[in-house]
Amino acid sequence: MELDIRLAIGFMFSVLGLILTGFGLITASDAAMYEQSLTVNVNLWSGLLMLVFGGLMLLFGFRARKNKGKDF
Repeated sequence: MELDIRLAIGFMFSVLGLILTGFGLITASDAAMYEQSLTVNVNLWSGLLMLVFGGLMLLFGFRARKNKGKDF
């Protein structure tokens, strides 16, 4: 059984993205925390981007595993 690196990367980014998005949602009402970033919730946005990237890596990894052995 071969391990595709996209699956490991996708899982890691998805888990970290979930943690960071959750932290961004929990601290969304704390205006003093995001004062230095011009009131942009950096934790939320970077967590969402990490979730999207992780989801894409998982999608590509599972698609490659599903299509393994098939001719294009």
